[in-house]
Amino acid sequence: MYKFMLMEPSNQTFQELVANGIKYTVPRFQRDYAWDQEQWEDLWADIETLKEEHYHYMGYIVLQQKGQYDFKVIDGQQRLLTLSLIILAAMRAIQDLIDDGEDIDKNKERLREITARFIGSKDLVSLKVRSKLSLNRNNNRFYRDICSLLKPPNPRGLIASNKLLKKAFEFFLSKAIGTTGSDIASFIERFSSGIVFTKIVVQDDLNAYKVFETLNSRGVQLSTPDLLKNYIFSIITSNDDVMDERLDDLDEEWSAIVSQLGENNFTEFIHYHHNFQKKSVSKKELFISVRQLANTPEAAYAYLRSLTEYAPIYASLLNHHDEWWAGQKDDYRAVKKYLEALNMFNIKQVFTVLMVAFTKFSSKEFILLVRYLYVLSIRYNVICNYSPIEQENLYNQIAQKIFNQDYARASHVKNGEEFRKLYPENYAFFNAFEFHKIPSRQSSKKIRFLLAEIESYLDHKVDYTKTSLEHICPYNPEQTWYDYFGEGVNDIKDRLGNMVLLEKDELKRSSFKDKTEFYLKTPFILAKKIAEYKEWNLQNLNDYQAWLAEQAVNTWQLDIV
Repeated sequence: MYKFMLMEPSNQTFQELVANGIKYTVPRFQRDYAWDQEQWEDLWADIETLKEEHYHYMGYIVLQQKGQYDFKVIDGQQRLLTLSLIILAAMRAIQDLIDDGEDIDKNKERLREITARFIGSKDLVSLKVRSKLSLNRNNNRFYRDICSLLKPPNPRGLIASNKLLKKAFEFFLSKAIGTTGSDIASFIERFSSGIVFTKIVVQDDLNAYKVFETLNSRGVQLSTPDLLKNYIFSIITSNDDVMDERLDDLDEEWSAIVSQLGENNFTEFIHYHHNFQKKSVSKKELFISVRQLANTPEAAYAYLRSLTEYAPIYASLLNHHDEWWAGQKDDYRAVKKYLEALNMFNIKQVFTVLMVAFTKFSSKEFILLVRYLYVLSIRYNVICNYSPIEQENLYNQIAQKIFNQDYARASHVKNGEEFRKLYPENYAFFNAFEFHKIPSRQSSKKIRFLLAEIESYLDHKVDYTKTSLEHICPYNPEQTWYDYFGEGVNDIKDRLGNMVLLEKDELKRSSFKDKTEFYLKTPFILAKKIAEYKEWNLQNLNDYQAWLAEQAVNTWQLDIV
């Protein structure tokens, strides 16, 4: 049983955070410094408000305790580092006063005191600063040089993040911090005691992940990729036998994974990637299970290689227009239509199956499987709106059987017990479709897609993107429509049976008679079917949508053995 936190969250000023010999270490593999002009300007504007408001809240800082005065920074390095750069810029301003001969003794004393309180201690031999804040392997040396020299070094070939550190220091140095040593010291005192954090201290990586999940669920967005990377890389380097060149390669691999997916999709990718190898877990249990998958250097290497293999597949499943598809065999182009539908209806549970199937099935079998899962998704998710939890558990079982090669063909999946449990029978699908509504103002594209699929089943091939959605009874009906539907007129406007496709919707609030005359002249089969009715009332709407449901059953139909 894991204890959730080592201590209760507490509010501390920046001055309190760095007091009494406390040291902070940014994990070796955490992301580089990334703040830029926009964040610096926002922070400076916040600091300016301290002249009137006295306090400014900077949010959560998540730390892992390594010793009595030694903490690892899980989340908060960008803020801690930037605040330290402000202190260093103020110190540079005092050093400039010393160089100009102003109040030399007192200003030297101020520098010694500020260094000890906020930056670190000086080595008596080298006079280099042993800083309270140690950064990752890409930024640490550069930051230490700023601490020791009170100016950024200027070598050739600076990496982008160190250029940002240099620019940040220069940005704050350009601000009006004060004209005398006393003024500058007062500024440091005011801002360091006015900036407030909520400090959360955890025991280990697992507790840190729980904190991340809890805060993210409350709208405080922290970086899950960073936390997982720190864990994986710490395992890989646990024997201290990995060369820096190899670490650079691994770092590039990780960056490529995150850049392909983006942080928003990263956790879902890790979740679905996990769920074709192991028993399905919730997102809250995910980190515990990943630790079991990557608990030795060899296993961690294998896990990272697997992420590298599957990340482009997942990213391309999310985007049927992705250029990655152009590099695959021509036959894969057939999946684009199905992926477009899955993405349109935001159906992602299926990706744990598709990711692993892409690597295990032939192109022909993969395309068949995508079609089967598309049909299932329209029935199960879009129309019947059944439980996604049960679906995710059964997809987990299917994916594991593909991963273990118990299922080697699409038909094995379609005729397997898991798929059959999920596949809504015709009567259930018909009943759900018969009175189905979709908010047409918010979901016009989805409705046009569904109706175009039925048109295509009836031998009228339609590009739904080149159609307009026509409400038979107008969305904002005039009084004459109340004669047909009474007060229930507002209940039927989003019924699928009250909408048809046209090339252009020029009818607006025309009478039903005028509309049917127009419908007869169009190539759209559903519109012509509507034209068979003499009037448009609730009885005829119900009759038509029952007929439409029959066509839907056949449009999204699979032969299950």
